[in-house]
Amino acid sequence: MTDHEPGDLRRRTPRTSATYAVRAPLARWLRAEAAAIPQGARVLDVGCGVKPYEPWFRERASSYVGVDIAENPLADVVGVVEALPLADGSFDVVLCSQVLEHCDDPAQAVRELRRVTAPGGRVLASTHGTQVYHPSPHDLWRWTHAGLERLFAQNAEWSALRVIPGAGTTACLGMLVATYLDIAFQRGHVRPLGYPLVAAINALAEAIDRRVPSLREPIAGSLIPNFHVVAEVAA
Repeated sequence: MTDHEPGDLRRRTPRTSATYAVRAPLARWLRAEAAAIPQGARVLDVGCGVKPYEPWFRERASSYVGVDIAENPLADVVGVVEALPLADGSFDVVLCSQVLEHCDDPAQAVRELRRVTAPGGRVLASTHGTQVYHPSPHDLWRWTHAGLERLFAQNAEWSALRVIPGAGTTACLGMLVATYLDIAFQRGHVRPLGYPLVAAINALAEAIDRRVPSLREPIAGSLIPNFHVVAEVAA
């Protein structure tokens, strides 16, 4: 596995990736959401990076605008999530994928995501429940499902709000084990040798979570690697 096509690896994350439990469910969710957006929707990607999910949304969107910091040459607009340089209600779908854990002020970020969403539109956000520390350049926050619900509900008005676990407890445990195995093999300069082991861990963990529904629920004792948030604005 190489990292020369980051957009492709986000859309089709292989089981050999230590972050499979986050990236693969996220990609499946966003692909399904992209297929359901209204024809001609205006899409905003906040913290767009390399715009990995643009191909799916472009099939139905009239426009796809990426916002990111100045260091990203692929950004159409330079700005941060807490102060988006965009007009009120100017987008029908607002993506914010794996950004909230890195921003300075998550509450202000939610207010801004709501501000730029048009009536009848929706925010599609994702962020970590459990994850290793990964500064990019900062790594500041983790959430439970209840914490995310409160963050969104207390900082904006929504007609509907859902917080959905991306993967379950076994997948999360597998991800943590796979991450440290991947780090160990990488530091030993034999990273490819670890890929089959990481893939086996991810496959087994995913299979266990699939067979035991309670492991995919955010209940007492659970560990959820990532959450998907759907926040809808009244028409």
